[in-house]
Amino acid sequence: MMTSAPQPLPAPSEPFPDIEEIRLDGDRRHLHLAFSGGPAAADTLSAALSAPALRASLSAPALRAACRCAACIADRARGTFSADFAGVTLTHVAPFGAHGLNLSFSDGHARGVYPFAYLAALAADAAGPDLPEVKP
Repeated sequence: MMTSAPQPLPAPSEPFPDIEEIRLDGDRRHLHLAFSGGPAAADTLSAALSAPALRASLSAPALRAACRCAACIADRARGTFSADFAGVTLTHVAPFGAHGLNLSFSDGHARGVYPFAYLAALAADAAGPDLPEVKP
């Protein structure tokens, strides 16, 4: 089953969101994040991050489906990327530099690098339609 490509990353001129909390559930099915900003009445990431804190819980299957590594991008281009990651859990969460996380999954996939700006965009999408659209 092929899915649409993940949301584009914010432009390099956009600020990196400040992360306040990174917590993995005991069952490893959800990654809980808190950013120093949140929804705002504007359509840019920087405006959204200047508002009250944005908190989100992202499921392991959703994060796995949102992977932007070279292998996953190539699979999407070939039409062989499966969006069915039901039952997948997170096996490891590690910092990747100062601006992101490396996530490893129970299906053996460990190449995913998730910049905080991308995680903030995924969190905004998960929070619902009341939040502004994050544009690159």
